[in-house]
Amino acid sequence: MAESWSSSGMDVHLDWRPESGRTGLAAAIRAAIREGRWQAGAAVPSTRALAQDLGVARGTVTRVYSDLAAEGYLRTAQGAPTRVATAGALPASPPRPVPRDPAPRWDLRPGRPNLSAFPRSAWLAATRRALHQAPMSAFDYTAESGAAELRETLAAYLARSRGVVADPERILVCAGFSHAIAILARVLRARGAEEIAFENPSLDIYRNIAAANGARVVGVPVDDHGITVSALDSPAVVVTPAHQYPLGVTLAAARRAELTRWAAETGAIVIEDDYDGEFRFDHQQVGALQALAPERVVYVGTTSKTLAPSLRLGWMVLPRFLVEPVRAEMYTSGARPAMLDQLAMAELIESGAYDQHIRRCRTEYRSRRDRLLAALPDSVLPQGISAGLHLVLQFPGEVPGEMEVLASCRRRAIGLEGLSGYWIGEPQREGLIIGYGAAAKHAFGGATQALREAIFEVT
Repeated sequence: MAESWSSSGMDVHLDWRPESGRTGLAAAIRAAIREGRWQAGAAVPSTRALAQDLGVARGTVTRVYSDLAAEGYLRTAQGAPTRVATAGALPASPPRPVPRDPAPRWDLRPGRPNLSAFPRSAWLAATRRALHQAPMSAFDYTAESGAAELRETLAAYLARSRGVVADPERILVCAGFSHAIAILARVLRARGAEEIAFENPSLDIYRNIAAANGARVVGVPVDDHGITVSALDSPAVVVTPAHQYPLGVTLAAARRAELTRWAAETGAIVIEDDYDGEFRFDHQQVGALQALAPERVVYVGTTSKTLAPSLRLGWMVLPRFLVEPVRAEMYTSGARPAMLDQLAMAELIESGAYDQHIRRCRTEYRSRRDRLLAALPDSVLPQGISAGLHLVLQFPGEVPGEMEVLASCRRRAIGLEGLSGYWIGEPQREGLIIGYGAAAKHAFGGATQALREAIFEVT
């Protein structure tokens, strides 16, 4: 044991110059201890290792350690490593700010999947297979297009499951929809498209990202059939056709045809955010809009709802004329998902485990939606219930108001969101956006009961 300690070493930084000799070395170690860089109780480098790193005689380091032990800075023991004996003063950090919105007891916030359902065993198995099969080149700098294995797998999967016209050469792997919209806003602006239309209402974070990357953002109304195509007058538009966020309506067949025809006639670009298209409950299959106009629609999908948001793993299926400009912008942006995660995702799809996971989640989310609907009082009007991980509640008449219901929910520590915050300009409708994916399985019953009580309190 003593020999192993005497031959061990660790990297340390000391403000020491060789010309200062043993006295300077002792002073540098004292400073490291006083400043908290060498913390109390921590083992210090062996005399042999530190002498080798500094290019001095081992005896010099031994004498310095002995002197510092006598002064009380170090503690030595036979057969054990030398350790720091006293505590220094670490730089003071400001107190951690208290979150403005602490995690709710009952989590019905929209836009979140059930994280406890993440397929850990299947993901671990896919990662092991990916590591075993990966060539050395997989550990080099990541290609801006993404792993070829994932792009090829996605092409087949998206064609099969979402009806996407997908060629691996037209697929670029990105770090989620936020990354995609930032890249696309810059590319479109460079091509002269300085304005991007968004559905009204829509998620403000994506509008803000587009604006931060040079786009002028405008809103286009949404009705019961989806976005109002006749109101479009922009060179690009972002849509959520399978399950409009947040209202939950599905873009009607006639509107889908009208939107793609408008894009073809005007040369506009449609950015399709297929954020939860895998979770359809009404047996009415709704494929990707992209299949109607592959050269005018950018299809964007992610794992944020199917697996976990923290993976930051998504993909764009691009019109041919945008592939090279987007790839070039991806190269300069630098942000790309880890190669190992990309390879693991390809393995997960190839093995069939991804489909199995989605089917399990679809069954669970459909059950949750049905339980939530059964728990709601007859006085509310649920909308957007055919798909996804959320629904919208509206209250007939003017009473109660959205703020009144939200206050009642906050008193019960229920986390959800109001519809008013999603509009561009003045809110046009009020309501609640209730997510039924985030709550842990054992807590979902309590969450629905608490919501029921909050609504009854104000109605």
